[in-house]
Amino acid sequence: MHGSDLPGDGPLILFVDDEPTSRKWFALEFGDEFRVATAGGADEAVAMLAARPHEFGVLVTDYRMPERDGMKLLTAVHRDYRHVVRLLATAYAEKDVAIAAVNQGKVFRILEKPLDGDATREALREALALYRQQALDRMVNESRVAALREALGFLAHELNTPLATVRGYVGSVAARHLPDSPPGIAQFSEEYPGELVGALERAERRALYCQSLVSTFVQSARDAYPDAQPQSITASSLVDALLDEFPFEENERAWAQIDVQRDFRLPGRRDLLYLVLCTLAKNALIALRGQPQPRLRFEVGAADDGPVGRRGWIIVHDNGPGIPPEILARLTREPVTTRSAAGGSGMGLMFCQRVMQAISGSIEVQSTVGRGTSVTLFFQAMGSGPEH
Repeated sequence: MHGSDLPGDGPLILFVDDEPTSRKWFALEFGDEFRVATAGGADEAVAMLAARPHEFGVLVTDYRMPERDGMKLLTAVHRDYRHVVRLLATAYAEKDVAIAAVNQGKVFRILEKPLDGDATREALREALALYRQQALDRMVNESRVAALREALGFLAHELNTPLATVRGYVGSVAARHLPDSPPGIAQFSEEYPGELVGALERAERRALYCQSLVSTFVQSARDAYPDAQPQSITASSLVDALLDEFPFEENERAWAQIDVQRDFRLPGRRDLLYLVLCTLAKNALIALRGQPQPRLRFEVGAADDGPVGRRGWIIVHDNGPGIPPEILARLTREPVTTRSAAGGSGMGLMFCQRVMQAISGSIEVQSTVGRGTSVTLFFQAMGSGPEH
């Protein structure tokens, strides 16, 4: 094997030919610009790819070789190392060979031997450009899949609690059914007037909340199609949607208010930002339960921020018991929860942090024990929203 002495860690070009003279010429001819490795046959090439699969970006193989010809090598590489861009070099450029190379080995180029230096160099540049573009596409797709997997996992977590509550309410109503009711009339027992109707109303609110979450993600799936019009949503409308759809307990809705100082259009996906707000609202409401005169305030604002444009923010304030400093210092860096006994995982704020980072935003938590907590979402504002 021959490897070039070029510095760096760019992708290697693997040249396969059973003629030592051809291998030496290829390495000397192109080693000034590319990182080159050579192999004397298909078996040696496969062994090199197996040992260092992610180091190779391009394969150039001769067609006529003993034991396993270049076509068999191309087919094996296409099957096992699809990230490698494949080229076939042959002096026997018959029609059936070219067709087989395209159909079986999925070659990027067919090069005629003896190789022309300038033409081959240009083909190698194009092959490496294709390799880099495909590597970038794979990275973007993997990032999208990871983000989708995380978002769906968090969505499932958010749906699980209200759905379990709905099931509990419906089960409790069913358990109160009196089996000896007259025909055509369903009778139930109650511990106090309005108990069962109240349970069904609370179940309905949670079911509507679950439906709103699912509808949001369905809309995002539609927006992912190439011809779909991108969503444009203001910060205030997102908070309004939350206040309309969130399954508040008892009189909790009366605790919440919105203060729009200056509206702005949000970057990023509505479904993820909606989940972020739901998470912050849920945490604040849990903290406020049992507090005297509980208050939950959503503040929307924006300000000019020099050459980088406008900066927008949504702040979620509560006047709850606050967060101890030792927990506050860890909140956005690791999964921390003060509600593990109630099923809290501590992943909610970590999810919020990742969503904000993905849209070049940030999240800041400030809290004073006994005086409440403020969570600020900072955005690069896309433009002005309607005046309030």
